[in-house]
Amino acid sequence: MTRVTLGKTGIIVNKNGFGALPIQRISMEEAKLLLRKAYDSGINFFDTARFYTDSEEKIGYALSDVRDEIYIASKTMCSNTQEFWEQLHTSLKMLKTDYLDIFQFHNPSFCPKPGDGTGLYEAMLEAKEKGMIRHIGITNHRLHVALEAAESHLYETIQFPFSYLATEAEIGLVKKCEENGIGFIAMKALSGGLITNASVAYAYLAQFDNVVPIWGVQKEMELDEFISYIENPPILNEELLAIIAHDKEELGGEFCRGCGYCLPCPANIEIPTAARMSLMIRRAPASVYLSEEWQVKMKKIEDCIHCNNCKNHCPYGLDTPELLKKNWIDYQNLI
Repeated sequence: MTRVTLGKTGIIVNKNGFGALPIQRISMEEAKLLLRKAYDSGINFFDTARFYTDSEEKIGYALSDVRDEIYIASKTMCSNTQEFWEQLHTSLKMLKTDYLDIFQFHNPSFCPKPGDGTGLYEAMLEAKEKGMIRHIGITNHRLHVALEAAESHLYETIQFPFSYLATEAEIGLVKKCEENGIGFIAMKALSGGLITNASVAYAYLAQFDNVVPIWGVQKEMELDEFISYIENPPILNEELLAIIAHDKEELGGEFCRGCGYCLPCPANIEIPTAARMSLMIRRAPASVYLSEEWQVKMKKIEDCIHCNNCKNHCPYGLDTPELLKKNWIDYQNLI
């Protein structure tokens, strides 16, 4: 069983982490089944967030009796210290625990530091002193913020999108974290669904000894696939390298990662999927996205009021309205 040490935290976890965002979409009992199966199969790292509606509650419901045998990371999107403490107390209550192994700032637009006037980092330190959290982390979709966090020596873990579509600069972030003893948690290891071969994704990330991918799991069959890699990990051979080369060529450049920070949309456009429909429809079962339901959803692009809210909130700097327009034209041609 491959294990990873999260930097200087000393936390040792299975190479497969459980990303608990998708369990928002299933029932309490279905979530319990998945979480218990993951735990019983050797997965011991669970990542959630206060922002993920009832995800924390489901983890508490399913795993509170084995709390001392697992590691839980949660996140706060607080903008001030009052929200920080409110969200931390709520997270602990929902998770049925009196501490978090890692508490992370959830995709802030800047890197919180002592003395920056927000009091946020000081609140983290106080929570750590009180034993409410054990390690301080940060998540981000902005490379410059993640690099600043890595160079600040203030954070014990950094969570950032990382897959075989990564740029050299993003690989550099992983190496920087390793050099500085920072645990690296890889989100979006399947690039929001654009990577359809999980074995290739796993084999690529297995090259990095300091990286723990958190796989977003919603179905038992998905979990079973990742569990199978514990005893039979895929090897990065010439065949898998060829798949990576092909996907990099097809997906290289500007594309929507599906992070969802463009939402809510005042025109009710489902931007994270609509803005990359051209790719999704060619890489996933086309029937899903050619349905009458999706034809109605895609037509909503015509209702765009060009407020640029999506563009201004995109951590990747994409011209989202233009991307929506291109995908809508392509979709109509496909129809």
